[in-house]
Amino acid sequence: MWRDALLIAAKDLKIELRSKVTMNQILPFAFVVLIVFAFALDTSPGTLAKVAPGLFWLAVLFSSVFGVDRAVAIETNDSAGEGLLAYGVDPGGIFLGKVISVFVQLFLLEIFLLLGVVVLYGPKIGGLPLMAISAFFATLGLCAAGVTYSQLASASRAKQTLLPLLLVPVASPVLLAGTKAWQDAFSTAASLGDPWLRLLIVFAVVYLALGAIFFGSILEG
Repeated sequence: MWRDALLIAAKDLKIELRSKVTMNQILPFAFVVLIVFAFALDTSPGTLAKVAPGLFWLAVLFSSVFGVDRAVAIETNDSAGEGLLAYGVDPGGIFLGKVISVFVQLFLLEIFLLLGVVVLYGPKIGGLPLMAISAFFATLGLCAAGVTYSQLASASRAKQTLLPLLLVPVASPVLLAGTKAWQDAFSTAASLGDPWLRLLIVFAVVYLALGAIFFGSILEG
């Protein structure tokens, strides 16, 4: 399963390097979201700094919808996913490979977004270990849930509108916990024992396990 996962991830990342969709389309979209939020809210530095964690994770959530949709579309176009199953590729490996490839792209995008948040909102960055670890598990959870629900939505003719309806409510715990964990990281309450970090870990582990177990049934359905 892990061998297949690494092969799928490498394939998808090579496709992304050639197309540059994340850098040319998704990243500019995420920056536009941050800028719109800055204009929509009170422009005083104090207000923007306070809401910076929430706005960051909202931009990440919106971006993840595009990322997972594209990752799954690679295999659904021309029934490529059925071909992988016929060739004997482990369904769990396909799922984990998709999660890994989307995770790498989304995590790199978050680094650029964090720089944008610092420039636009001016928060005081502290508690870097808590920020990094919570971002790792939040992104992992988003990718695992996103790949699962994107594959479910791919069978529908309205998959472009169905995916956000499925994913956004499910990802709400990640949005909440990621925001709270980063708020703690920005304050003196930064600790790797943060309860919101534990929630992110549980969410990521649960969706990774569910996806690895049931992805084959979803593909065949």
